Amino acid sequence: MSIAHSLPQPPLPADEASATHVLGLATHALRARRLAEVEELRLGIQWAVLHGHPRDDRDPMATPGGDGTPSVREHAIPELAMARETHPATTRALIADGLDLVHRLPSTWAVVEAGDCEPWVARKVAVIARALLADQVVRVDRAVAKAIAGHAPSTVLEVARAKVIEADPETHRAEQERSRHQRYVSLSRSDELGYRHLIARVTAGDAAWLDAMLDRIADILATTMGADHNHDELRSIAMGWLARPADLLKLLLDHTDTDHTDAEHTDAEHNDQTEHTDTDEPEGRPAWAPDHLADTIDKLATMPARRLAKMRGRGRLFVHLTDDALRTGTGVARIEGLGPIDVRQLAEVLGHADITVTPVLDLRMRRRVDAYEHPAVIKDHVWTQTGGDCFPYTPRTATRDSVDYDHAVPYDDTGPPGQTGPHNSGPLRRRHHRTKTHGGLTTRVVGPGRHLWQTPHGQAFLVDHTGTTRLTQQEAHAMTDAIDDGVELYFTTAVSYAWA
Repeated sequence: MSIAHSLPQPPLPADEASATHVLGLATHALRARRLAEVEELRLGIQWAVLHGHPRDDRDPMATPGGDGTPSVREHAIPELAMARETHPATTRALIADGLDLVHRLPSTWAVVEAGDCEPWVARKVAVIARALLADQVVRVDRAVAKAIAGHAPSTVLEVARAKVIEADPETHRAEQERSRHQRYVSLSRSDELGYRHLIARVTAGDAAWLDAMLDRIADILATTMGADHNHDELRSIAMGWLARPADLLKLLLDHTDTDHTDAEHTDAEHNDQTEHTDTDEPEGRPAWAPDHLADTIDKLATMPARRLAKMRGRGRLFVHLTDDALRTGTGVARIEGLGPIDVRQLAEVLGHADITVTPVLDLRMRRRVDAYEHPAVIKDHVWTQTGGDCFPYTPRTATRDSVDYDHAVPYDDTGPPGQTGPHNSGPLRRRHHRTKTHGGLTTRVVGPGRHLWQTPHGQAFLVDHTGTTRLTQQEAHAMTDAIDDGVELYFTTAVSYAWA
C-alpha cells in the first residue's frame, strides 16, 4: 500500500458529494434500464416458446427470426402486443430480435444479458445479420461481441455490416440488385401547420441532379420573389414547381442566359472545317431550344386547367368540414390520410382540380341491410364514426380503401335480418382481420365507434375515439351484457353511466 493511500482522505464538500451521488444514480439507472429491456426480450422469447406449435392445420406458423430460430404461432403475437400496449409489428420485431440473439448471436447475447451494452444496438445487429445462414452468422457474432461493450453504437454497426458482407458477398451483391427495386417516394401526414415531408429513395446520381435543379429554381425564385425568403424555403417552393412541368420549363427558359459567347468560341475553332448556316437564330432564345419549343410552351401555358387536370389523372380526397368552417372560412379541415389543416390551406391542397362534393352522412340513422356484403353507404358510415382501423393499439393511419369491413359478431346466413350495419361492423386492416378471425379474439360494437376486444387469455380492451383503454373482465362482461339489452355503458374513474 502506498503512503498516499494509507493517509486519511479529507471529506468531500457537500456539493461534490451530491454530484458524486447523482453520478452513481445515473450509472445505476442506466444498468436498470438495460436489464429491464433484457427482461422484455426474455418475455418475448418465452412467449414464442409457449406458442411454438400450431393448434390445428389451419393455425399458421411464422418464423420471425433468421435461419436456425424456432417458429411461433402467427396469431399468438397480437395478444402479447396488447399486453405490451404496442402494435403487433413492434412485438413481432421484439420476438424476432430475441430469438436471433439467443440462437444465432449467443456471444453477443451474453454481453446484453449482463447489462454491459445497449440492447437496442444488439437488436439492430440481429436485423442487419438476419439474412445470413446460421453457420455464416458466427463470424458476425464473434466480432460484435468483442466490440459492443466498449465502442460507440455507430462503430459496432459498421463492424456488423462489414462482417455480413465478408460472410456472404454474393448475397450482398444480390441485395444491392434487389434494392434497385425498392426505390420509392412517399409523403408523411400533414403536421399541425399543414406541411408535409416528402421522402424519397433514389440513386446517388438522381439525387445530385435533383439537388442541383432545386438550387437552380431557388436561385431564379430569389430574383422574382424578393429577399424575404431564405434559401431553404425557396428550395421547398421549388419542389412545388417540379409538379408543374409546363410552368417550370417556361420559368427556366425565361431565365436562361442567352449569351452565346461559349458557342461562338467553339464555332470559331471549327471555322476552318465547317461553314455556318445558323445565322438567322432569333434573339432571346437559347441556342439549344428547338424551333417548335416556344409554340409548345405557349400552348401549354394557355391550356385550360380542366384539360391539364385530365393530363394529371384523377384522384379522390376526403375532406371533413363543419358547417361553421364552411360559413366563416376559418377553422380546421381534416383530410383523410393527411390530417388536420387550416381551412384556408384547402386551396393549396386542391389547387385547380375539379371538385365533386359528397353530402355529409347523418350518423344518427340506423342503416342496416340483410346481405353479407357492406354497401358503400354503410362503409362510409362505419368509417366516419370509427375513424380508422379499430384493432387495439394500432395507428389510425389506414385509409378507407385499405381496410376490410368486418362483422364483429360473425354473419349467420340463417340468422335474423339486419346483421350488416354500423352496429356490427368495424374497419380492420387485412392482417388484423385474419388475426381476429383465426386467433381466438372476439369483439363487439358497444356503441357508435366503440369496439370491445377480448383475448383468449382474459385480456379486455376498449377502442374508441380516445384510443385504446385496458378494461377488467368485470367491466368487459358488464358492457357486453348492457349492449345485449340495448344499453351503452360508459366507465369513468369514479362512476359509470348507462345510456339506453
